[in-house]
Amino acid sequence: MSTQINVMRYASPIGKLSLASIGCKLVHLDFEDNDDRLHTIQNRHFKNLEWEEGGAAPAPVIKWLDSYFEGVVGPLPMGSINMVGTAFQKLVWDALISIPSGQSLSYAGLADQLGNPKAVRAVARANALNPVSIIVPCHRVIGSNGTLTGYAGGLERKKWLLDHEATMLANAA
Repeated sequence: MSTQINVMRYASPIGKLSLASIGCKLVHLDFEDNDDRLHTIQNRHFKNLEWEEGGAAPAPVIKWLDSYFEGVVGPLPMGSINMVGTAFQKLVWDALISIPSGQSLSYAGLADQLGNPKAVRAVARANALNPVSIIVPCHRVIGSNGTLTGYAGGLERKKWLLDHEATMLANAA
């Protein structure tokens, strides 16, 4: 038996996004030029996927993305998202969600926050496997020396997202 996965494209200011959904839940959000990553990650979690282009994404996700790119920080649409991963990955992804918009944290800081300061590499790997980019803000994790490092969407996009969030906070003040 196969599982239907629908992929829709979303035009963002920093490139088209691929939003992949199974049923009424988003399972992956990434930049269109990372579709190989989308296929690799989702094929690990779901067997016998049947891919369909042009499907719809959950409305709360689209609404959140529209607001985010318009400069409005709103509550995350987590009820419309199904993130599949290990227990440790989910722990890291939950910690990413706790990093406030406009702020950043190092990989070491994230490992410390999780109570496991020696798990820096494992935290970095879980961060890299985040299937729901932007909404689960892996772009907020930076190097210990404050440099921008490791982002599947590219460092220019990471910088744009961090600058965008800083602007949103400044405008809200």
